[in-house]
Amino acid sequence: MTGEPTTRGGAHAAADHAARESYSRLVGFLAAASGDLALAEDALATAFERALSTWPVNGTPENPAAWLLSVARNHQRDVWKSAAHRKSTELDDRADAVGEVSVTPFDELDPDAIGDKRLELLFTCAHPAIDPAIRTPLMLQAVLGFEAADVAAAFAVAPATMAQRLVRAKRRIRDARIPFVVPDRAAMPARLSAVLEAVYGCFAIAWNETNGSGTGAVDSMAGEALYLAVTLADLLDDEPEAWGLAALIAFSLSRAPARTGPFVPLEEQDTDRWNRDLIREGEAMLNRAASLDAPMGRFQLEAAMQSVHTDRARTGVVAWDALRSLTTALVAVTPTLGARVAHAAIVGHAGSPAEGLALLDQLESEHDLDDFQPFHATRADLLFRNGATAAARHHYERAATLTRDPHVREWLHHRAGGGY
Repeated sequence: MTGEPTTRGGAHAAADHAARESYSRLVGFLAAASGDLALAEDALATAFERALSTWPVNGTPENPAAWLLSVARNHQRDVWKSAAHRKSTELDDRADAVGEVSVTPFDELDPDAIGDKRLELLFTCAHPAIDPAIRTPLMLQAVLGFEAADVAAAFAVAPATMAQRLVRAKRRIRDARIPFVVPDRAAMPARLSAVLEAVYGCFAIAWNETNGSGTGAVDSMAGEALYLAVTLADLLDDEPEAWGLAALIAFSLSRAPARTGPFVPLEEQDTDRWNRDLIREGEAMLNRAASLDAPMGRFQLEAAMQSVHTDRARTGVVAWDALRSLTTALVAVTPTLGARVAHAAIVGHAGSPAEGLALLDQLESEHDLDDFQPFHATRADLLFRNGATAAARHHYERAATLTRDPHVREWLHHRAGGGY
């Protein structure tokens, strides 16, 4: 401890900082030690509660994460040794293991020296025994630290329903004794896709939360997603989609400095503000993926599209024809609504707005898109460039209504009001 009492507000601030910096790493370590993901979360929650009552009196510890880890491990030990837990759960030697390590003195715990167990935990959540539909949400909430309500919103599921599914999945991990390990090559294909989706989801949610702007995006969970993606790619080495995902995130984060203040469309951003180091890293990782000589998957294709956009910093123009080829391939590989709307937008630039609108008409005949923001934003842009300004304004307004980012919403309202 610092020995100096702190205010309750100061304790909250220190706890919030520790949560942002260390939550997912600590819960991964605790879960790997006990084999019980729900218990790891409960133990860490108990540690945070104790911090809020202890730190205002005794001062904030010099190493808050180590303090939290020690308290959480002691809580795990107490639960495992409790009579109530013995009656409800079959004990094995994990109880003794948790008890042995939990008595480490606070000052001897160095969280920076703790192995990062998140990759093992991600693959645990992708085990075949876990319902495929809950694997990625489980990783986002339990491993990467997102609120269940945010995960539910991302998957268009009621929060209560998502919470129930997450509880069942965590119980399944515990009861089935699913090992906390990175699987061997034979088991990898069945799990890798869900892990990549979770890391990408981590980036996308955090990118939207920070508006993808300034250093906040790089320092947030979006930056943490890049670290996880690169770590995963290095670990697997010859998985092209892992390298593609890492490249995609690096390219996207390279534009964060140009996204401060009012929203500016990608093709209009000041390229001098882009981070050249991240662009070079993205290119190197995309080249590594290409060198593995495998068919391009979703993440490689999306990374290649971002590479085309970043090349505008060198050429001064957007290579729309190259983007059209890449989005055509993307729709063939992953015909999601997002991919098809993106393809229509690109076709509307590479060809004519009418061509892009025809693709959106086809998509609208197949799906109810009234609540899909990218559809309205894209349709508005294509209608405006095709001369149908009145119709464009309607879709700009609808897109603004569906937009959470205040900067983007303001820009859409401006366009709807005739600000071109």
